[in-house]
Amino acid sequence: MAGLNVKKGDRVKVIAGKDKGKEGEVIRALPQKGRVVVEKVNMIKKAQRPTQANPQGGIMTMEAPLNASNVMLVCPQCKAATRVGHRFDEAGKKHRVCKKCGKDID
Repeated sequence: MAGLNVKKGDRVKVIAGKDKGKEGEVIRALPQKGRVVVEKVNMIKKAQRPTQANPQGGIMTMEAPLNASNVMLVCPQCKAATRVGHRFDEAGKKHRVCKKCGKDID
């Protein structure tokens, strides 16, 4: 599987699925599985057994991973959901580029 176009900390917009249209920050990227976990998106309920850290236990609500193809990066400059391009600078370092405004993302 190829690498992801989004990283931890990126702002993304969900373009498919039950949470289509929502925006959030990437909490965790799982490049081996091609998935990302986005803050406050794809919420699930999980039964939690009591532990020393959480003696109450009970049902917790947490984010589940989304397929990375279902999210689109939001450009920090133009604030639009965009595809990601790549370019190399003079030193040979690879940069992500917004396909809409042409500015560097990082």
